[in-house]
Amino acid sequence: MITHITLDCLKPGQSGRVCELCANPDMKTRIEELGFVMGTRVDCLMISPFGDPVAYGVRGTVIALRRRDARGIRICLCDASDTEERAPWE
Repeated sequence: MITHITLDCLKPGQSGRVCELCANPDMKTRIEELGFVMGTRVDCLMISPFGDPVAYGVRGTVIALRRRDARGIRICLCDASDTEERAPWE
C-alpha cells in the first residue's frame, strides 16, 4: 500500500517521492526549478528550532522550504531500500 502525504508532514530521517504538485502556477514553476519534480526522492534532513523552515535533501543539494510551501507538494513515502531515481508509480 502506498501512503500519500504532503511534504510538510515528513519527519527528519523520513523520505518520499514527489507524486503531485498542488501549488499555484507561479509557485509550482519555482518548486520544479528547485528540483521537486515527479518521481524525485526527497529526504527530510532537519527542522529549524522554531519549526519553520525545514531542510530537505533533493537531487544532491539541500533546500529549505517554509511549511506552507511544502504543503503544496504531495509525496509517496519511501522505505530505506528505495534509493534509485524513478517515478513513484513504477
